[in-house]
Amino acid sequence: MKKYIDSGKKDTRSGFGAGLLEAGKRDSRVVALTADLKGSLKMDAFADAFPERFIQCGIAEANMVGVAAGLAITGKVPFAGSFAEFITGRVYDQIRQEVAYGKTNVKLASSHAGITLGEDGATHQTMEDIALMRALPGMVVINPCDYNQTKAATIAAAAYDGPVYLRFGRPSVPNFTPEDQEFEIGKAIVLSEGRDVTLIATGHMVWEALQAAETLENEGISAEVIDIATIKPLDEEAIVKSVLKTRCAVVAEEHNMAGGLGELVAGVLARRFPVPVEYVNGADAFGQSGTPAALMTAYGLDAPHVVAAAHRAQERK
Repeated sequence: MKKYIDSGKKDTRSGFGAGLLEAGKRDSRVVALTADLKGSLKMDAFADAFPERFIQCGIAEANMVGVAAGLAITGKVPFAGSFAEFITGRVYDQIRQEVAYGKTNVKLASSHAGITLGEDGATHQTMEDIALMRALPGMVVINPCDYNQTKAATIAAAAYDGPVYLRFGRPSVPNFTPEDQEFEIGKAIVLSEGRDVTLIATGHMVWEALQAAETLENEGISAEVIDIATIKPLDEEAIVKSVLKTRCAVVAEEHNMAGGLGELVAGVLARRFPVPVEYVNGADAFGQSGTPAALMTAYGLDAPHVVAAAHRAQERK
């Protein structure tokens, strides 16, 4: 299998900050808004470079999304940023009515997603945001895996005409995708080819899937690893092409099972090519306080659990 090297751990929210700054340099229509979380979302560089294009909305997320929708109607490309829990749970009505239904060109920048927010606990963590956002007609949902991919995805989101939910996180994670990559919305990436089992992963779980593939290779099992950075629209063809070879799959995500990538993939395969599918996800639970690494292990979101799921999938073939 192809080997990937961690070039140095970085947080994906910093990838967003770098991408936002680059998008702002490329397009003067790009503006940024935040709900009192400029530092947490790494918007500082953009705000310093383009102070006239940065709006601090205070702790008023619903108002922020309304302002962003208004700016989009005037021809701007607004990125409205907050924690994933706040920008989805607190603001769902505004997102539905003013962004999705209105088809406004708003980019929802969602940081501190999943349980890897860590010590802040369940009230600030979210494991249901993908379900909320992918249920909205016309909403693009992007969940990149590392710093480089998040930067590229942010630039691509700015160039895309339509509403986008961009999900990223707080902890420092391996940075292993190419620095100079071009991100294509709606395109899955086959990171490593295999013949025995397909490992489909998104976000922080992509690195875990790669580590699991190495373990499986040492056991004589050839795993194909697919990075699903765009959850909606989903690259169905890439998934079906892979399972036609492997005849079984594992889906790994830092999200609850309900409404997540796993259910989405299972639905595709049920329609097009039914095969055994196993899940590695947060099941049906809220988060809790703890370090990101400890929580990933406690919730079974790590390479050993991906390996175990791959064994179960193969046994069901």
